[in-house]
Amino acid sequence: MAGRMAAHLFTAQTWVTVACTLLLLMGSRARGQDSLSPSKSALVSARQPILAGLLLALLVELVVAPRIVARENLAVWHRLGSAFYLLQWLCAGWTFWRLSRPAPARHD
Repeated sequence: MAGRMAAHLFTAQTWVTVACTLLLLMGSRARGQDSLSPSKSALVSARQPILAGLLLALLVELVVAPRIVARENLAVWHRLGSAFYLLQWLCAGWTFWRLSRPAPARHD
């Protein structure tokens, strides 16, 4: 029963991650480098960790989780899923770090 509950929680976390990353990516769409506000510029610089986190979340949900549920080579897939989950946290930290950096001074 605990395994099923954990699976539901991880699935919910994946779809929250997908929604948040898509919102961040939509907010980072540059319409022109000259008109970027400092906050939009920070979002543009954070695209790589945002995309990496999105990819990792989808890999866990669509590749790793079904194999764990099927109990297919459980130890390997569980370790891989845990590693991907850790990498997602590192991507989130990288994103927050990029978003928290002071914007470069603009010379208009």
